[in-house]
Amino acid sequence: MKKNLISILILSLLVVNVILTAIMMFSVTSTNKKTAEIVTDIAGVLNLELNADANGSTSAVSMEDTEVYSIPDSMTITVKRAEGETKDTYCIVNISLSLNKKHDDYAKYQPTLETNEGLIKSEIIAVIQQYTADEIKLSQDQICDEILKRVQALYGSDFIYKISISNIMFG
Repeated sequence: MKKNLISILILSLLVVNVILTAIMMFSVTSTNKKTAEIVTDIAGVLNLELNADANGSTSAVSMEDTEVYSIPDSMTITVKRAEGETKDTYCIVNISLSLNKKHDDYAKYQPTLETNEGLIKSEIIAVIQQYTADEIKLSQDQICDEILKRVQALYGSDFIYKISISNIMFG
């Protein structure tokens, strides 16, 4: 008789365990599905932002359709003083513009890049002067995007699709 009671007790504990496991699995699975959907949505939005050009399309410019125009001289720019600083800090940068050779405005504006270099440099200086040296180190992509918007507004075209900053030095 004792063996039957123990068997019934074990069986009832086993059934309770299976029921609690099933409840836990359903609650975890639904939460996991919702989390996976959110991550997928965020990844999709980020991918669109990374690949979108000024018109909102997601076409990327291939390397064979790209011409890089490097501003020949490195630029020395006085940056914004950080809090508590008494001396000016200078930033020396080299800037390159990536041009889309397949764009309709490329043939029209590409020959004018050298003559308009002063205007382009003034836009670059205006943007970089708004940041401290530490901010420049931390947010180069944001600075490049802001310069790009200003240069595209200067030309009224998006045939320049990327700005690259290289050889940054502070002094």
